[in-house]
Order: sequence, then structure tokens, then C-alpha cells
Amino acid sequence: MKTLKIFLYIILIIAVILIIGVLYLTLTEYKPEDIEQAEKIKESDSTKEIDLNEDLSVLTYNLGYCNDSADSDFFMDGGKRTRIESKDKVIRNLKGIEQNIKSNKSDIIFIQEADEKSKRGYGINQVKYLSDNLEGSGYFAKNFSCKYIPYPFPDMIGGVEAGIVTINPYKILDAKRYSLPVAFKYPIRVCQMKRCLLVERVKIKNSDKELVLVNLHMEAYDDGEGKKKQTKVLTDFLNKEYEKGNYCIAGGDFNQNFPNVNNKKYPIINDEYFTPGTLNFDAFSKEWTFAVDDDTPTSRLLNEEYNENSKNTQLYVIDGFILSPNVKLKEVKTIDTKFDYSDHNPVRIEVKLEKEK
Repeated sequence: MKTLKIFLYIILIIAVILIIGVLYLTLTEYKPEDIEQAEKIKESDSTKEIDLNEDLSVLTYNLGYCNDSADSDFFMDGGKRTRIESKDKVIRNLKGIEQNIKSNKSDIIFIQEADEKSKRGYGINQVKYLSDNLEGSGYFAKNFSCKYIPYPFPDMIGGVEAGIVTINPYKILDAKRYSLPVAFKYPIRVCQMKRCLLVERVKIKNSDKELVLVNLHMEAYDDGEGKKKQTKVLTDFLNKEYEKGNYCIAGGDFNQNFPNVNNKKYPIINDEYFTPGTLNFDAFSKEWTFAVDDDTPTSRLLNEEYNENSKNTQLYVIDGFILSPNVKLKEVKTIDTKFDYSDHNPVRIEVKLEKEK
């Protein structure tokens, strides 16, 4: 009888702890407004305006919060690790990513999955480091904020503060965070990412129109409906901006296949793990451009350490750009880094803004 009482007391204590934990996470849940001012993380007094006669280059790069290098795997992709083994490896990856960006010099940089302060990143402020070491103003939109993620046991993810960053040398008229639909219901929603668009408006020389830059990171681990809803918000936004006569460049990690890519190059090996949807090309008129390079994969599954010769190596093409009809694509290239410092390869485009007719 005494043993039973002790057992019941233990169960009661565990239940109380769980209730308190759920209540705490519920009360501290990150709930951004539909539209907010983006956070300025690096001041710039630039008066530089985009000239319609000059080429413009943009690079997008998902950092994998400097955890997902070639020597890493991840439990949600079928691997074992919750985070990389050491702070030194995070620093190694961060510096390697910095060099990858600098060696592929681009005017504007879109960054996804950058930590401000997280257990998984050993507290290193990746957002500040990159904004300090790259040229141009820096704006940040938070898309992941949770006091503590109690999963998986026993090596839990813990606290996370992270988001997307745009580095830009031009005169910024405005920078805002636009919330995207959340793909999950309560209580799972509490510890999930709150996806968003980071939208910058840039002055164009001798024009009353704007260059609208959209940095994005769409849903990954949902049932597909979340990605569809988020993509509709994006497509509606882009179409409305183009109707105003503005120039639109949207880029980042779509977590979806592009409709103009030959997906037979990178077939799904095991649909038990992450399987991307397909972007809806019908949401745009045929004059819009899906800028993507499928000669090189842009992402890999983190089911095991990277080995290009392994039969289990799953590759994807899910990073790229959408360009409005008045933005002419000159070149798109996926930079093959062999996934050295991230589970994504950067994608770079060169474009020209066509003069108004």
C-alpha cells in the first residue's frame, strides 16, 4: 500500500509539472501581429538608389542555424542528433557560411534560419555576427521564438530565438514583417515556428515605383496544407504589388518543388521523411519567372551525415526565386558547397529591372 501511495505521488508530481510547463509555454507563446515593423539590426545611412540600367544580384542562403553541416544529421529527418556536438563547430560553420557568401559577392543577401540566442546554437548570435560582417543595412524578422521546447527526451531542443535576415546596401523605404498562416493547432502550435515574409521596399532612381524584396522560409514539417495557405498569401501579395507597377523579387527556402524543375533528377527515396509539395505556377501569369537551377541540388535530407555516394542521400531543389514580369532574369546558379556548412546550398541570381513602358 505504501509503495502504491509513493507511485501515485510521483505521478501527481509529474502531472503538476507538465501542467505548469504547458501553462508557462502558453502564456509566453510568441504571437506577432499580422504586420509589424521589421527589426533594424544594423544601421545604414545609405542613399544609394537602384539604377534601372545596372545589373542587380541577389543571393539566398538557408544557414541551418549553423548546425546542419555535412557532418551532421537531425532527429526529425530520421537522424539521431538534436544539435551539433560543440560550440566550436557552430563557430566553424558560421565562419564558413560567411566566406561562402563573400566569395559569391552579391548586392543583396537573403538569409534564413539564423539564431539570435538558442540552446541549439550554444547561445551564439548568428544574426549579429553576419550583419556586422556583411556590407549593407540589416533587417530581421523573427519566425521562431519559444522559451523552451521540451522535445525530444532527454536531449531537448530548449529555448529558441531565430528568424530571417536581409542584408541590403540600398536606401530602404520600409521594412516589415508579414505573418503567414500557422500550420499547427494548439497545443503543438505553441512550440512551432511562426513563419513570415520579410518585405523590404527599395527606392528606384528616377521612378515612382519600388523594388519589393521578399525574403521567406515556408513551412516544412506540416501535412502540406500549411504550405498551400502560406504560398497563397505570398502569391496574392506579389500579384498585388506587380499590379501597382512595382518590381518584385521573392526568394528563399520554399520547402516546395518548383514547377519548372525536372524532379526526376532527385527522386524521393523514402516518403516517410520530409517530402516537399509543388509550387502553384497557375497563381501567376505566364510572364512571371521561377528562377531556379536544378543542375545542383539546393538542399539535402538530414537522415545521415552527407555522403553523395550513399544510396540513402536524399536531395531536393527547394530554394530559389520568383520574379515579376518586369524583372528580367540574366542568370541563376546554385553554388555547390557540398553542404559543407549547411544542409542548403546558396542560390544566386543576376537580374535587370526593365524600364517602364
